[in-house]
Amino acid sequence: MKIGDFAGNTPELRIEQYFAGRTHAWGVFEDRFGTLRRSFTVAIDGQWDGRELVLDERFLYADGETDRRVWRIVRTAEGADGGYYEGRADDVIGTAVGRSAGNALNWTYEMALKVGGDRWRVRFDDWMWLQPGDALINRANVYRWGLWIGTVSLFFLPEGRMVRPDTVVNPAVRPPAAAE
Repeated sequence: MKIGDFAGNTPELRIEQYFAGRTHAWGVFEDRFGTLRRSFTVAIDGQWDGRELVLDERFLYADGETDRRVWRIVRTAEGADGGYYEGRADDVIGTAVGRSAGNALNWTYEMALKVGGDRWRVRFDDWMWLQPGDALINRANVYRWGLWIGTVSLFFLPEGRMVRPDTVVNPAVRPPAAAE
């Protein structure tokens, strides 16, 4: 998959607009065998000052564990086919780099991921797709030592902008005629 494949797709994803304010997320981690290993929710408070997007993420795992990550993301360039981003967080090793086009964003980064009482150095290949109704779908493949170890799936909805999917009108689809 290439980010350019999504150029022109709508609705357009601009993370600095999407994540401004409070956003809620629900996610799972499945290992490479398809076994569900963790489920969690995330409350995200986002602030955009015109230059930097700060995302304060608070995780609550099904087993009661909590975690927090604060991202600092800047849009580094605007291209004809989308935008370019860089981000940092305390547990991210180096700089996360991202590129957007149309309704999609692709992030790649390395992280010191807490696993039990240990920290694993892992790489994320993270894809997000904005859907009608403001639902954002996120799938991230996770790699350790170059081997795929599992996938994180997340669904985001901004607070106060939540729209039921059945209320989203597709202009290409005509509603059924009323029965006489």
